[in-house]
Amino acid sequence: PVTMRQALAQSLNIPSVKILQLAGVENTIDLAHDLGITTLNETSTYGLALVLGGGEVRLVDLVSAYSVFANDGIRNESTFILKIVTGDGRVLEEYKEDGSRVLEAEIARTISDMLSDNSARGPVFGYNSPLAFPGKQVAAKTGTTQENRDAWVVGYTPAVAVGVWVGNNNNKPMTAAGAGISAAGPMWHEFMNTISNRY
Repeated sequence: PVTMRQALAQSLNIPSVKILQLAGVENTIDLAHDLGITTLNETSTYGLALVLGGGEVRLVDLVSAYSVFANDGIRNESTFILKIVTGDGRVLEEYKEDGSRVLEAEIARTISDMLSDNSARGPVFGYNSPLAFPGKQVAAKTGTTQENRDAWVVGYTPAVAVGVWVGNNNNKPMTAAGAGISAAGPMWHEFMNTISNRY
């Protein structure tokens, strides 16, 4: 037996499959869409392997979904341009937040607490892994799809959400060292360490 916190933090597959079975595949995909996932549209083709990398998801969508946790359950549309200003200071274009609540704030905060709990993930990833940020509130989750085709680390602070994907463009498997923590983790850590000092 493990807690939900341990299961999430340690990326344990069997509890993940059981949770998806309890929640239901269609309900889970509906929530994923609410969080910003734009793929996974053929709901009848997915089964419980969905939690093990059995469906294709874009990195920008994952970052959008995790930003909802960072934003206490409110989702904002992704944007590439925050502001365009002329040389004399006139604002030509400016992004305006128009968020919608997709999760209760307490649920988002609980997920954030779980994903930033280095003690909970330590038994699997180590206590000094690329996911560890002593003294900082940084949440993170790794992911590795079947046959190490994709390795992910997605995480956030209260101010910024960042994701790193590592894989082959032709979808060929990587080596056994291509797991999320070892392939994507160091790059993600370096960037988050720099950005978390600014925000």
